[in-house]
Amino acid sequence: MATRFALACNRAAFTKAAAAFAVTAYVGAVSTQAFAQAPNPPQGIPAPKPAPKSRDGAVDAPRGPAATGAMQTPPTPFIPDPHRNLPLSIFATFDDKQKAQAAKISTYLSSLQTLIGNFVQVGPDGSKTKGQFFIQKPGKVRFEYESPNPIAIVADGSMVAVRDRNLSTQDLYPLSQTPLRYLLSDRIDLMKDTNVVSVTADDLFVSVTIEERQLLTGTSRLMLMVGAKDGQLKQWTVTDPQGYDTTVAVYNLDTSRKIDPGMFKIDMSEKTFPPG
Repeated sequence: MATRFALACNRAAFTKAAAAFAVTAYVGAVSTQAFAQAPNPPQGIPAPKPAPKSRDGAVDAPRGPAATGAMQTPPTPFIPDPHRNLPLSIFATFDDKQKAQAAKISTYLSSLQTLIGNFVQVGPDGSKTKGQFFIQKPGKVRFEYESPNPIAIVADGSMVAVRDRNLSTQDLYPLSQTPLRYLLSDRIDLMKDTNVVSVTADDLFVSVTIEERQLLTGTSRLMLMVGAKDGQLKQWTVTDPQGYDTTVAVYNLDTSRKIDPGMFKIDMSEKTFPPG
């Protein structure tokens, strides 16, 4: 019962953060107490399996930022202070430097058209999961969690499917109601297109926090973090309306590889995880 409850809570967080970020509904997704036994620190985690080979018909990735190069070891996610304070006013003001930092992140996110990488995810209970992700803009993404995690999350441009192989379920959420849309938008200006409530910088990261207030689901936040030196995406944290954080750190980023379009296909009539 406890494991099932933890699974449900985490799934709602990745899909909520995505339904409020609802994948989030949320996209902060799923781990069980078993996953909390994963090696710590993350450097002890085996490298995720390689991406599937593209089949005929795969589309060349549009040109974007260069790949990061040699395979990297899993990073140690930066866990935000759970007691951190953010401006209460939705009319937060920013100086020219903060606006320039947000604009630089907007330009970077807009430049990405395809992106493949690995991730380490830390759930609200501190449990760690890992896997691989694939992004094809606009609107398409796939998160594959390594065994024994049974979850896969797929967005096809309009809907997000959270698939559970063990429970043989497929839950659907509108992409427009999830925080994923900010990462998957073809073009974005964070200051104009979102409600930015915080822009901060230090020697390691530049962070932008976006807040969404919805009548039915409450207030959720998405914090995007890029490297202060290389300007590349490092991680994001989704905070659900209950105040629980799910952090996803990414690495081994590649913008040059081909992606099979079939990876983003969702069978809307299918209620079970497809075989294979």
